[in-house]
Amino acid sequence: MTAITPLSAFAPPAAPSRPSLPRWRPGLDAGPLHGEVFASGTEATGAALALAMALNRPQQNERSWLWVQDARAIRLGGRPYQPGLPPALRHRLIHVAAKTPEDALFALEEGLRCRDLAFVIGEIAGNPKALNFTAARRLSLAVERHGVPLWLVRLDAEHGLSSARQRWEARAAPSRPSRWNPAAPGVPAWQAELFRARAHPPGSWLVEGGQGALTLRSPDSGSTSDQHGESRVHG
Repeated sequence: MTAITPLSAFAPPAAPSRPSLPRWRPGLDAGPLHGEVFASGTEATGAALALAMALNRPQQNERSWLWVQDARAIRLGGRPYQPGLPPALRHRLIHVAAKTPEDALFALEEGLRCRDLAFVIGEIAGNPKALNFTAARRLSLAVERHGVPLWLVRLDAEHGLSSARQRWEARAAPSRPSRWNPAAPGVPAWQAELFRARAHPPGSWLVEGGQGALTLRSPDSGSTSDQHGESRVHG
């Protein structure tokens, strides 16, 4: 009697399983990063979250930092209010008011080439033709080559193609009451959605920024989560 070979013997070998990506949490990314934050132009959510993200990364306290805005971004949100910045950053700010998106992109790329900067913040409104995938790739390469982090705030913009390693959608969230004075303003809070990242799965978080550090807040209990963070990952 001739033995019959089962069909399973002809199946290709199973591909090795890839390790699951770690969920994002504050402080997890230590290297230079090109990130984008999409936000409404009617509030300062995008710039505030970008600044909090930049401050949450290792940096030298004495180095200056660069903030670049195009003309439309300035009309929407105004210029940086220096007395409202964290005290350690006020005297280190270098602000560039660019007339056009092209000028803003040029200033951003030149700033990223300067290793004496701690980080760079940019604000560009809408979807100008100049901010295409090629321009985004140039910014990413400058970040990787010179080691200066970049957070680019996209005001009232659509999600086009980009080489940014992290892309966030942010909106303001209610702050928790102050512990010592219920009538006082609470710490800044954001509903932040990570919709694209190379090193993390997508997800959304309630993020708080206070005392120079980011923390994650549980959406159910309203309390601050532990150091590993609590996230609601999209399945």
